[in-house]
Amino acid sequence: MPRVSELFFKTGVIFLLLGIAIGIKMGISGDHGAFPAHAHFNLLGWVTSAIFGGYYALNPAKAEKRLAMIHYGLYTLGLVVMLPPLYLKFATGNDAVDPILGIGSLIVAAGVLVFTVVVFSPAQSARSATMAAR
Repeated sequence: MPRVSELFFKTGVIFLLLGIAIGIKMGISGDHGAFPAHAHFNLLGWVTSAIFGGYYALNPAKAEKRLAMIHYGLYTLGLVVMLPPLYLKFATGNDAVDPILGIGSLIVAAGVLVFTVVVFSPAQSARSATMAAR
């Protein structure tokens, strides 16, 4: 499995565990106010990361490109910046975190734009292009 795929899956599992912990906390307390954060941890953190990891596993030539690791770094940074303030906003009603939440959301969006470039770029790797030129 390409390194970027493994990184996306490992990071996704961490977000899945956090999302489950939020869900358990909500269930025990009976306070479901943080459900939007719970959903984002699970969907953006786990599901989307796993989809990215699967895409790169199915497209190893694209996984070896530098842009794939830029995608991983940018998207993961965005989640790390965005998700904790999202939880605080809904669990505590603290709207002071909105600017940080906005910055994180923009970083996540930038990561998705990089992935869009990866998807629409040619699949041929630099190594394959060099070999074909010989």
